[in-house]
Amino acid sequence: MIRVGILTISDREARGEIEDHAYAALRESLALGPYEITNYEIIPDEPAQIKRVLRLWADRDGLDVILTLGSIRLSNRDHAPEATREMLEKEAPGIAELIRMETYKKNPLAALSRGVAGVRGKTLIINLPGGPQGSKDSLEVILPLIPEAVQRITGRPVAHLANGFSFD
Repeated sequence: MIRVGILTISDREARGEIEDHAYAALRESLALGPYEITNYEIIPDEPAQIKRVLRLWADRDGLDVILTLGSIRLSNRDHAPEATREMLEKEAPGIAELIRMETYKKNPLAALSRGVAGVRGKTLIINLPGGPQGSKDSLEVILPLIPEAVQRITGRPVAHLANGFSFD
């Protein structure tokens, strides 16, 4: 199983003003594969809190994948990409580029996304949009890549469908 943490970053959701519908959308998509959601939290859009959770989940809990939801737009209050970038040891720009490229086809505003992706220790961290449709569309774009990425990062075999591709 691939251990996944979902971190929702939203001031309004953290205050309980709105529900986290994106989490439910991701839970459905992940249920179809070798994924186990072991960590979930909603926090306000505060860089120190974002970095604290990413550090704990990657370093202490040893999650395979952390998906952050929200806080990747151009607004002054969206800090997830910067906070995430500070926690990464290696960036994986192709993941974020693929998300933007493919989701742009459904929603041209995807081009304004600032999400990043990369690795901390043996954990893949990916920023996703905070809306239910945008997060689900983004996850579906990269879902076929995640088992291979986890296998390469962790060095342990991960059961997944062979895609026939190789970089070797």
